Amino acid sequence: MNTDSVTLPSWMLASLAVLFIGLSKAGFGGGLGMLTTPLCVMAFGPTQAIGVLLPLLCAGDALSLYHYWRKWRVENLWFLLPGMVIGVATGAQLFNRFSARELNVIIGTMAVLFVLYQLAKETIFKKLTRFVPNHRLGFICGLGAGVTSTFAHGAGPVVNAFLIPQRFPKEIYTGTTVLVFTWMNGIKIPFFLNSGIITQQTLYLSLLYLGLIPLGVWAGVWLNRRIPEKLFVKLVYLFTFLTGIQLIFEFKL
Repeated sequence: MNTDSVTLPSWMLASLAVLFIGLSKAGFGGGLGMLTTPLCVMAFGPTQAIGVLLPLLCAGDALSLYHYWRKWRVENLWFLLPGMVIGVATGAQLFNRFSARELNVIIGTMAVLFVLYQLAKETIFKKLTRFVPNHRLGFICGLGAGVTSTFAHGAGPVVNAFLIPQRFPKEIYTGTTVLVFTWMNGIKIPFFLNSGIITQQTLYLSLLYLGLIPLGVWAGVWLNRRIPEKLFVKLVYLFTFLTGIQLIFEFKL
């Protein structure tokens, strides 16, 4: 991937995706982070997009970790961690076996399923009774989270399925989520380097976009005070759904 060959629309799509990382790390627009991968895939293609985004997600994690330091239940990380490591390792081994077209379909399908999950999750989680986490369920959820995170940086629904039924206070839930994803993204780095998903070229692009992360965080804080979040979230879900459909079917625009 030569940066000289990247078109202006691609730069704009990727810039928007990176801004969304910052917005989501600021707590604005629930689920906004899931839109970053499909947008970046449309800009750079699946393999390059996944590689470019990981260092940027790690930068966002560092900002969030500072804000929520020790506001977490660390035992949840230990429940999820073994499955996460195996899931990431498995996902990284499988990733390069798929063609770009197949990866587009996988990532697009995950985006569409994410929107359907977001629309149904309140009903689903209301019916779940509070539970005490255990290693067996933690391993299963960690495994699913590791695989989905490797393919599309999209482990949120799987991690939520483990954390939300525990009915934490909002700050503890958010802090625990930050802790889990900080570890998840950190675990992916050596596997992505070994698999060639992260390369010198993707790192260069990550560096070019790095400044948009704090800008996105600032914009998220600003928007939180001025724009009705529910309307914005509905628009995000619609855009995520349409982007996923485009990746699956590749309509000529």
